[in-house]
Parts: sequence; structure tokens; C-alpha cells
Amino acid sequence: MLSYQHAFHAGNLADVHKHALLATALARLTGKPKPLSYIETHAGRGLYNLRAEAALKTGEAEVGIVRALSSGWLPQDHPLREALAAIRAQHGPDSYPGSPLIAAHFLRPQDAAHLAELHPAEQAALAEVAGFARLHHQDGFAMANALIPPTPRRGMLLVDPSYEVKPDYDRMSDWITRMARKWNVGVIALWYPVLTDDRHRPMVGALAATHPQALRSEVRFPPARPGHGMVGSGMFVINPPYGLDTEADRLAALYAGL
Repeated sequence: MLSYQHAFHAGNLADVHKHALLATALARLTGKPKPLSYIETHAGRGLYNLRAEAALKTGEAEVGIVRALSSGWLPQDHPLREALAAIRAQHGPDSYPGSPLIAAHFLRPQDAAHLAELHPAEQAALAEVAGFARLHHQDGFAMANALIPPTPRRGMLLVDPSYEVKPDYDRMSDWITRMARKWNVGVIALWYPVLTDDRHRPMVGALAATHPQALRSEVRFPPARPGHGMVGSGMFVINPPYGLDTEADRLAALYAGL
């Protein structure tokens, strides 16, 4: 269950969708002076090199973030574009942030951040760039369950597992609902892949039935290569910040043109 390596997929079309929504949500949350908590269950390494062998092997960034920037998908004042520019100014023009460093761009000294990562190599790489957060080398679901409700009580939980095994889908609806009950004011965001077999549908259907006011954002795109199973990206957000639905609609229109 520790075989997944996001370095092969960093900056792909799913990342653009997920990170555009994440950056928009965090920009909204940090636009108010009150402190907040940011919790991430599957953090990864935090920073990727799009010229590294793994990224070049798949070429997914070229049709993802590279295309998004060159085609004007992200306006100059878009929160993700601003975060990406700041991170590249520090780490180089070929760098691409994972969600931890996107969060770091927006979080302030009064905010708390907790990042969980189980993979030893990914956790070691994350430790080099995530000095702003408390790192947890443990199961992310267990970490979140122990922390929620957090202090400060405002904030956001990002759940972004690899979905390497079927139980990731089977457990998610009940687990997300438990977290929402424990933290009824928290923004709880679940990312999921849209695969050719639509295995996400029972999970998302159960979540939508329990949380009818949540935001469900799904986009579809061509497979990265022949036979590749992922053909879309989804985000299910409980207590979405004001305006996140507008960004979701904007992204849906962009991806519909692919």
C-alpha cells in the first residue's frame, strides 16, 4: 500500500483541478483574521521537479500545469498561480508544489498545520520543505481522528489518499461523515480519481445523500496515455468557503473543452 509515487503524476490535469480548488479555498479562509487549522491526511513529499526523470517519463505535467499556464486557465490573480509563482521563485522554475506547500503559501504564523505521510522516502522529503507544519509519520486517518476537532477550531481538512486498494473507497463515506460530525464547522475536502469503471460513484453517492449541501466538483479529461484508467478528477467539499462553487463552475467549463 506504499507503492504509489506522485512524482510520476505531479502537475497533471487532476492536480490542476484539485490545487485550483484548494488554493481558492485557502485564500478565502485566510482572508479573515481569525486563526485556523490545516490538516492533511496524505501529504506526499510536498515539492516536485517537473524536469525529473519520473515526471518526464509520463509527460503528464505537459498536458496539465504547463498547458494550464500557457493557455490562460489561471488568471494572473488566481490563488494557485500566485502560490506557484512564489514557490518557483524560491525553488526554481521547474518546481511544482504539492498541496502542503500550496497550503504553506497561504497559512500565517497564527495558523496550525498538521501533515501525515507514511511512506518513509516521501516523509523524509516532506520534512525538508515543511518546517511550517507538525509532521506525523503515521496513518493519516488515525492522525485526523485524533486531532479533530482541532485547535484553532476554524480550518480545513484535506483527504487525498492514493486509492491503491478498494477499502479506500469503501471506508470513505462513513469516515468523512464521522469527521464532519466531530468538526461541524470545518471545511472537509475529499479528492478522488474518476476512473473508467466509475468505482467512485457509490462512495460519492453515499456522501451526497448524507451531505446534500456539500460541493461536488467533477471534471473529465482524456487519459494520459492509451489504457490509462484515470479520466477525471473529483472534489467533494463539506462546508465549502464562499465562492468556491464559482471556481468549480469555471473549471468545469475549461475541462469540458478538452
